[in-house]
Amino acid sequence: MTLAVKNLTLADRLCDVGAELRPGEITAICGPNGAGKSSLLTVMAGLIKPSSGAVELDGAVLDRIHPRQRARSIGYLPQNGELAWDVSVASLVALGRLPHRDAGEAAIDRAIATADLSDLASRPVSTLSGGEKARALLARVLAGEPRWILADEPLAALDLAHQLAMLATLRAEATRGTGVVLVLHDLSLAMNHADRVLVLREGTLIADGPPDMALRAEVIAQGWNVATRWLGDPGSRALIVG
Repeated sequence: MTLAVKNLTLADRLCDVGAELRPGEITAICGPNGAGKSSLLTVMAGLIKPSSGAVELDGAVLDRIHPRQRARSIGYLPQNGELAWDVSVASLVALGRLPHRDAGEAAIDRAIATADLSDLASRPVSTLSGGEKARALLARVLAGEPRWILADEPLAALDLAHQLAMLATLRAEATRGTGVVLVLHDLSLAMNHADRVLVLREGTLIADGPPDMALRAEVIAQGWNVATRWLGDPGSRALIVG
């Protein structure tokens, strides 16, 4: 099931963006502040209609797919997830099953365990730290067993250990055939963990390809206006600025 954006334009935030994303891969969307990263992700999730162009899910225009079917296929994790009710962690995760109209207890338990939340399952979400809340919101997405996971800066509130654990979780999802799309600010994480990187600048796609191509020094200079170089071997590279 491919997820494609075709000639996507959104007011003054995106301009003629096009890419066809493949399942089984982790795609990172990178760019400086205001580049249109979150806007692109929300359009891909079907939450905002583009001014022109289209998003297609396996060849079908996204806004023509029934909302329930769309919700089963695409799991969206916003940058700052707001929680309307102070429910338990387990109840929050269970909300991920709503598009399926079933209890899905096995999927819920698996999502809680995967996000390392078993000891917190009965805790009210209001008592969670920022990192624990981020993991609970990811578990809610995982419980829905979507074919695509779209996550906006999912690592921002996590400590190093849980960043790596979440990346390992998302890699496992990709290995099972799920398409994973992440907005990332940390270029080293994108370089070392993504299969593909899209780089945006002022709403325009300026690079699209494997990390070592899309995040080469010339592209970073164009996108962020800084001089950089990479050190280390593939999979453990560090970005040096200046």
